Amino acid sequence: MALAFDEYGRPFIIIKEQGQKSRIRGLEAQKTNINAGIAVSRILRSSLGPKGMDKMLQSPDGELTITNDGATILEQMDVDNQIAKLMVELSRSQDYEIGDGTTGVVVLAGALLEQAEKLLERGIHPIRVAEGYETASGVAVNHLEHISQKYDFSASEIESLVQTCMTTLSSKIVNRCKRMLAEIAVNAVLAVADLERKDVNLDLIKVEGKVGGKLEDTELIKGIIIDKDMSHPQMPKWIDDAKIAILTCPFEPPKPKTKHKVDIDTVEKFQTLRDQEQKYFDDMVQQCKDVGATLVICQWGFDDEANHLLMHRNLPAVRWVGGVELELIAIATGGRIVPRFQELTTEKLGKAGIVREKSFGTTKERMLYIEKCANSKAVTIFIRGGNKMVIEETKRSIHDALCVARNLIRNNSIVYGGGSAEIACAIAVESAADKHPGVEQYAIRSFAEALESIPMALAENSGLPSIETVTAVKSQQIKENNPFYGIDCNDVGTNDMQKQNVFETLIGKQQQMLLATQVVKMILKIDDVISPSDF
Repeated sequence: MALAFDEYGRPFIIIKEQGQKSRIRGLEAQKTNINAGIAVSRILRSSLGPKGMDKMLQSPDGELTITNDGATILEQMDVDNQIAKLMVELSRSQDYEIGDGTTGVVVLAGALLEQAEKLLERGIHPIRVAEGYETASGVAVNHLEHISQKYDFSASEIESLVQTCMTTLSSKIVNRCKRMLAEIAVNAVLAVADLERKDVNLDLIKVEGKVGGKLEDTELIKGIIIDKDMSHPQMPKWIDDAKIAILTCPFEPPKPKTKHKVDIDTVEKFQTLRDQEQKYFDDMVQQCKDVGATLVICQWGFDDEANHLLMHRNLPAVRWVGGVELELIAIATGGRIVPRFQELTTEKLGKAGIVREKSFGTTKERMLYIEKCANSKAVTIFIRGGNKMVIEETKRSIHDALCVARNLIRNNSIVYGGGSAEIACAIAVESAADKHPGVEQYAIRSFAEALESIPMALAENSGLPSIETVTAVKSQQIKENNPFYGIDCNDVGTNDMQKQNVFETLIGKQQQMLLATQVVKMILKIDDVISPSDF
């Protein structure tokens, strides 16, 4: 504590906080970091699996989000601890690369940290633990390759893709409509996929939602939907074989850049000004008509006179369309975005089989459907729901299903879900531990125990006795040498995930194990927590 004076000679006290701050080193730092990671993992543990619970998140401005998507929960949590932020990054990486398994990867990382804490307390060096985990991770990933199966599919035979997407949607709020949503997701991905190159551009799939109707009213449109209507109520609501002018220039006279003044003191001058303005609008409309456009989509607005003129000249128009939507329309219809009327040509027009305006329910809300486009590789999933929260959660669920279908097109290998793959890997890792005489074998066995935490959490969240259930399934796998036995979360009556059609992508499961191992290794190697105020 020190005494100082301000510029007016008034005394004030400076309190030094340095003595109160503690710099954490060694085993204490490692345990603190491990506990922070475990705390985040335990938050998500109860959300794992088809019977997992949901979390309600409230933002600072009072907006509510209800979800059980791991990436969304961590993204919206207010996290200050640096290790907890690492777990957020872990979930985000899984979501970015794979799109699914964001909860499982954090739960697995938390289980690995719990096992690591026990090993550190027994005096095993963290580097040895990290090396053991690395070895065990390699064994598990190779074993996943060994037990995986390839599922053939084609544009007409999509059942295997649908079943895998249904497994993804089983753990979501929307699971009562999982069959329908899985088919929509698969058909959307196949519509934009290049099966020869095994490549999928998800940017061509637009997901749009509107409150009202039932979840069952969700549909896939082979084209684009925009939340707009015709600029004039008397314009036609249905256009066949539309030729679309996509404009980023407004239907209005140019505004002078300098200050100006117009004196109108006679009726003749006013009439001259009005005629001039009308001629300007008339020329704009005529330029669109001359190139053969039957519909104008404009990024900007236009005043009532231009709108009236467009209606009388039989040229339907849509105004205030956003830039992103304009780009999607241009991609779908094969048109070019035109910045000036002088550059408008017939070659730059987009083409669509049908453009129709559709109204919903008693509220008379209207949307514009652009279908049968020249470039059919642009589709829209139109989601309906009773409220905004349902629609937002459905969008997140559809995103996961789209990513899973994309991953299967890239690599059509699958493993079975319900914790069966983790149990099979745990058995393989345990047997591999005997081949390592050093202290790493303790870490390898701990990795096997951590793998069993996934089926354990599935059993807990399904209301089953976790230890008895996992032990029974594990002994069944060993006895029958069958890696397809998992946790019967849905009470179907069989533990065989092959019969239940519970599939997961191979690359998703491998990425989960690799990412969790890498982050845990990183946390274990931190032995000194230094903040800027330490110096």
